[in-house]
Amino acid sequence: MSVDQNEEHAAEAPAQPRFTWAAVRPLLVRLHFYAGVFVGPFLLAAAVTGLAYIWTPQLEQAVYDRELHVPAAPGVVSLDEQTAIAKAAVPDGTVTGVRPGPSATDTTQVIFDRPGLEPSYHHTVFVDPHTGEIRGQLETYGSSQAMPVRGWIDTLHSSLQLGDFGRLYSELAASWLWIVVLAGIALWIGSRKRNASRSARGRLLSWHRTTGLVIAAGLLFLSATGLTWSEHAGASVSELRAELDWTTPSVSTALPAAAPQGEAGLDAVRAATRQAGLSGPVEIRPPAKPGKAYVVAQIGRSWPTKADSMAVDPATAQITDTLRFADYSLAAKLSRWGIDAHMGLLFGVANQIVLTALAVALVCVIVWGYRMWWLRRPTRGGGRVGRPPARGAWRRIPGRVLAPVLVVTAVVGYYLPVFGLSLLAFLVADLIVGIRRQEVQA
Repeated sequence: MSVDQNEEHAAEAPAQPRFTWAAVRPLLVRLHFYAGVFVGPFLLAAAVTGLAYIWTPQLEQAVYDRELHVPAAPGVVSLDEQTAIAKAAVPDGTVTGVRPGPSATDTTQVIFDRPGLEPSYHHTVFVDPHTGEIRGQLETYGSSQAMPVRGWIDTLHSSLQLGDFGRLYSELAASWLWIVVLAGIALWIGSRKRNASRSARGRLLSWHRTTGLVIAAGLLFLSATGLTWSEHAGASVSELRAELDWTTPSVSTALPAAAPQGEAGLDAVRAATRQAGLSGPVEIRPPAKPGKAYVVAQIGRSWPTKADSMAVDPATAQITDTLRFADYSLAAKLSRWGIDAHMGLLFGVANQIVLTALAVALVCVIVWGYRMWWLRRPTRGGGRVGRPPARGAWRRIPGRVLAPVLVVTAVVGYYLPVFGLSLLAFLVADLIVGIRRQEVQA
């Protein structure tokens, strides 16, 4: 082949696609659109139920005033005697923890495992520390010993009260939230120099973009921390943390083989830890079996350093091990802070206000998004909903860019299986719709 023929052949060959914003933007628009439309209801449910949960600490203080509070009075009944009174009221229960009232107007909580309780639930007896009177008995939920109303709203937020199957909803929302947010940020960056339309849809788009950008970091945080609680993605996160040695440490309850036998009692155990600097509120956990130590752990969640714990010999009330929060790894500290902040507990009311604003803003962004979709509907031809972005945008992406994106997507889908399966379902459904439309047009 001559030089002229080579040049002619090169001129006739199609140009290699270039990776430009014009090429990638339609794909991001389609991804953001479909993810928002189909996952939006799940995000809306998570935002509304999360908003309800944020203020449950104050709600349960009011609803369960009798169980949680007592009039201030002189004199204190010993923890051992209070626990004995609670045991007499729950003869089929096993004491797993005792929470002394942090102030003179708070009850002592004696926590039991009891036959017939659902997983993560406990039976708690509330005792007046001044008189020994039982103020009430309730089923409490989780490690925070949430009262029934908070426990009910908690499970509504996490599973819509539908059990393990319902947990898929919150995992789906958390799995797609970061995708929607990142795609939205990319679209904002690519179109930030454009003049906003003065139409109704243009104004909504401006509000949608601006609000979404302001809350983007908060949404990414909620997505990441929410996935740690999920059933399938959470298992992947736990495995990764274990492999990287990022797990939360625990105080050792082991005792010497020749340790003396006996029982010093709850009051002696608490006095020893208080003298060692372990301030309240705390939970005292009896030995799980003979030859193990008591554990006294701080349970306050409003301050980021109150997570120390100590092990105490049940016979001598001597401290055998101490674990300070300051000695946690950075990953373990971040995990604790992230969970507490997600629950609205870190820094108390300030955290609750921030989460409230975030939840309300997310609801607005979702509603505006659906409104924009409605305004895109055809005004003629009988269309009832908005038009989706044009399909086939992925064909404009160069193979050298598309290939690694597909690999990363496959890896993410493996570790976040609910995301992976739902993405596959979206693609199959979109393919079927495309084929049907081609058949109709033919």
